[in-house]
Amino acid sequence: MSYRGARLILVTGGARAGKSAFAQEWAQALGHPVSFIATAQPQDEEMRQRIERHQAERPPGWETLEEPLEVPQALLRAQGRVVLLDCLTLWVSNLMLAGREVLLELENLLAAFAETDKTLLVVTNEVGMGIVPDNALARRYRDLLGAANRRLAEAADAVYLLVAGIPVKIKSP
Repeated sequence: MSYRGARLILVTGGARAGKSAFAQEWAQALGHPVSFIATAQPQDEEMRQRIERHQAERPPGWETLEEPLEVPQALLRAQGRVVLLDCLTLWVSNLMLAGREVLLELENLLAAFAETDKTLLVVTNEVGMGIVPDNALARRYRDLLGAANRRLAEAADAVYLLVAGIPVKIKSP
């Protein structure tokens, strides 16, 4: 699963494709302390339950940093040698709804990452393979997330696409 020298790994795919589980297995397999940056916010009961399920699936002993907006700073604060960001999809949404410049914030994340010796696994959704959304906000979100995914894939050492729970290697060192 792991490549020697892969420090930035992007894990993408559709909803419920197994991205988080794959990234968690990879992070654990590296054998170093892990920090988990969670970007989800419990805006309703269903989301609160999803967050609780994700928390229960994490191995004990992992540091959790709940950070919906200031992800670059959370990366720099993280104590683990391995950092799992789950997920870029919600971070982009949070930034967009807060009126922040998504692609600038992403560059700030990459700059923060460059200052560390950590391995960073980033989970994101691929939302651009379906129909064109019927409203401007959803189209803007799809476009911003697509641009963010593309930029991270460009910077990443390894990229995996999860399809029906099966990881497909897109890019390797």
